[in-house]
Amino acid sequence: MSSTIWSVDEHLDDILATVRPLEPIELQLPDAQGCVLVKDVVVEVALPPFDNSSMDGYAVRIADVEGASEEFPAVLTVIGDVAAGSAGLADGQVVGPGQAARIMTGAPLPAGAEAVVPVEWTDGGTGEGPAATMRAHSDAPEGATGEVRVHRSVEAGAHVRERGSDVKPGDLALRAGSIVGPPQIGLLAAIGCATVVVRPRPRVVVLSTGSELVQPGEELTGGQIYDSNSFALTAAARDAGAIAYRVGAVTDDAETLRATIDDQLIRADVIVTTGGVSVGAYDVVKEALSSVGDEDEPGSGIDFRKLAMQPGKPQGFGSIGPDHTPLLALPGNPVSSYVSFELFVRPAIRALMGLPDLHRPTVRAVLSVDKALTSPAGRRQFLRGTYDEEAGTVTPVGGSGSHLIAALAQADALIVLPEDTTSAEPGTETDVILLR
Repeated sequence: MSSTIWSVDEHLDDILATVRPLEPIELQLPDAQGCVLVKDVVVEVALPPFDNSSMDGYAVRIADVEGASEEFPAVLTVIGDVAAGSAGLADGQVVGPGQAARIMTGAPLPAGAEAVVPVEWTDGGTGEGPAATMRAHSDAPEGATGEVRVHRSVEAGAHVRERGSDVKPGDLALRAGSIVGPPQIGLLAAIGCATVVVRPRPRVVVLSTGSELVQPGEELTGGQIYDSNSFALTAAARDAGAIAYRVGAVTDDAETLRATIDDQLIRADVIVTTGGVSVGAYDVVKEALSSVGDEDEPGSGIDFRKLAMQPGKPQGFGSIGPDHTPLLALPGNPVSSYVSFELFVRPAIRALMGLPDLHRPTVRAVLSVDKALTSPAGRRQFLRGTYDEEAGTVTPVGGSGSHLIAALAQADALIVLPEDTTSAEPGTETDVILLR
C-alpha cells in the first residue's frame, strides 16, 4: 500500500482518467433498454403517418352538421365503415354533401370528411336516440344502418389526429446521450426504428471477501456474520445502470480469490471487491492483487492507497487481466463500502456508459442538530442523513461508525464535512449528496 495520502478528488480523478466509455454496438430495441444513445435519431416517417380519428364516431363535413342539436339533429346518409387498419372507404368513396362514414378510433379519415363527431353525440345510426348509442356501436363494424342523426356541430379538424402532429420527417426524435427507457423505446418503435446504436450497459462483477461471511438464509455459528456488502453493492450497480453479477463471498485465501477474479474477467467490464484492503494479517485482496502488474500483463496493476476520508480510508484501484479490466477494491465495513461505491464506482459506471453527468446531485443544506458535529482534521467526512427539501435542512442519522448499516438504510443523503472542518455547529450550511 502506498504511504502517500490521497485526497478523495485525486483518487476519483485517477479512476475517471483510466475509465473509457464502452464501444458502441447496435442493439434491437428490447435489448437497448437502459443503454445510452450514441447517435441522434432523426424521424423518417410522420407520426401519425396519416390523418386519423381520435374517437369512435362518424366522419362528416362541417357544413352538414352546422347548427345540429338534440331538437333539430342533422340527418346524414351513412355510406360505409372505416375500421382501424383499413385504407379508408371501399371503392375510393368520398364523403359528399349530406353523407357520413362510421369510423373507429385510429382509422384513417376518409376523403371528403373534415371532422369526426363522437358516437355519443349521435343516435348511433339506430334511430332510437342517444340511449342506444353505445349498444349500437358495440356491434361495429357490421354493415351501416343507412342514416345517422347528429345532435351537435363540430369545428374543422375536431377529433382528428393530423398527420405529423406528433413528429414530422426530419425532426430530431432523440438526442445522442439520451438514456433509452420505456418511453424512448415506444417512440423508436412508433417511428419504425428496429435497432439503435448505443453504448452497452457495463457489466459489473461484485464479490466480497472474508472467511467470516455467511450467505443470508444460512445458520450463523461463532464469529460469523451475514454477507451484506455484495448484495448492497450489486443493487447499487444496477441502480447506476449496470448489468451486475454478484459472486458469493470468497474465503481469506489469496490463491482462491485470484482464481475467482480470473474466472470472472470474461464477463466483466468492471470488478468491484469489498474487504481485505486494510493493513491486517488477513487482508486477502491486497495480498492477492498487489503483484498482478507483471511482465505477462503489461499495464496492469492494483495500487492500494490511503485516502483522506472517513469512512473509507483504505482503497484500491487499477486494472487486471489481458483487457486491463478496471478493478476497484473497497473497504469491508458496510458503510465504508457503500460510501466508497457512491463516490468512486458509480461515477466509473456512468463514465463507461458515456454519460456526461457522472455524479449524484449535490445541494447546500443547513445542519439540523442539537449539538455540534465533530470531524477528524485533514479528512473529508461523509455522514448519513435525511434531507428535507422544503425546509432546506439535513439531519444526521445514526453515528459515524462504519458498521452502522441500519442507519444507512434510513438515510437518503450524505452530509459532507470538508477536510478543514473539525466541528460543525447547528445551523451550519454544508454540502449534501442526495442518494435518491
